[in-house]
Amino acid sequence: MELRLRQPKRKKCTGMIRICFHHDLSELYHRKVINTWLILPKLNAPSTDNRYRIHSSAISSKMKHRTAFLLIFLLAILQARAQSKIDEGQTGVWYMAFLNKQFNNTSFGVQGDYQFRYWDTTSDREQILLRTGLTFTPKDAGVMFTWGYAHISTGDFGESTASFPENRMYQEALIPHKIGGRFHLTHRYRYEQRWVEGQDFRTRYRYNLFLNVPINGTALAKNIFYLALYNEIFINGERNIGEGRSVALFDRNRTYLGAGYGLRDNLRVQLGWMLQTTDPWAKGQLQVSLHQNW
Repeated sequence: MELRLRQPKRKKCTGMIRICFHHDLSELYHRKVINTWLILPKLNAPSTDNRYRIHSSAISSKMKHRTAFLLIFLLAILQARAQSKIDEGQTGVWYMAFLNKQFNNTSFGVQGDYQFRYWDTTSDREQILLRTGLTFTPKDAGVMFTWGYAHISTGDFGESTASFPENRMYQEALIPHKIGGRFHLTHRYRYEQRWVEGQDFRTRYRYNLFLNVPINGTALAKNIFYLALYNEIFINGERNIGEGRSVALFDRNRTYLGAGYGLRDNLRVQLGWMLQTTDPWAKGQLQVSLHQNW
């Protein structure tokens, strides 16, 4: 940091000078983020111009406190950035419940999934996701359509307790079919409209391919063990998110491998490992899930 004395243009000395910040802080100065007046003690070097005489009696403790606060604020920003870096080697856990209800004698139903996601196992909250939708299954069409709403609260990685909300509408098509009587494939196409705090309106496209393979039977029923795999890709729609910011076309990809067991014909538990990959990071997650249809 270098101190420069700016010569006033034909004005009487006020006993005050402005500090010019250089290098990394110069941009903040010109944007008037740093706009602090300091009263400095008398300089040791003699001055031949009375306009530059600065008297020690003009020292202002209030202005010194403002400068100290500014420096602490800048250091806090740097520290927060360092703490928010995601530890890719730390495995997190997602606890999830998926529920589907088909109304009797109708093509309509409801579905929901409720998820508690952690960067670690139980304490560092990543997300709380609450999603519910109305389903429609046309007769003999082999597809189920859903229109729904989700609320998501996302937290920062690390010690920070800060979070931001997102409201989301979504539409999806679910197309199940079997291959060879044992391989249960499901295609899911989802379109999302997103309102994220601090960002402009956004959309996103998702495609998920699920595969369930029963081991000691052919159906996902009671007392049946099965393998579960899926891969889902996320593609951003709008890439400009406001205030000159943008996101990449590719949002993320999730690859999952797990195993499950049928507690009842309509109730299953599942445990697996998922790798989530984004542009800046990739991280492994354990997933513990409950699946019920009725």
